[in-house]
Amino acid sequence: MDISKAEQRVLHLLAQGGRIVVEKDDRGHIINSVTVTREGWRWSGCGIELFKKLKRRRYIASRNSAPYRITELGLRRVRSQLDNR
Repeated sequence: MDISKAEQRVLHLLAQGGRIVVEKDDRGHIINSVTVTREGWRWSGCGIELFKKLKRRRYIASRNSAPYRITELGLRRVRSQLDNR
């Protein structure tokens, strides 16, 4: 299964130690997602639709209400490169 370039970029960022922090409304639905690099910088390349797509494919997951991180399946799907830039 191929993944898009946008998905590859997000997964590379997460594989290098990044995380996705979500904001929820009163009903518990996700309304906003913020991608943070391992250095602490915000990255705007992951919108809510891409976030939902990665979550639906189980490439990212959250454990114990922590920020979303890459899963073992996500690590296997992303192609290894020295630098994702």
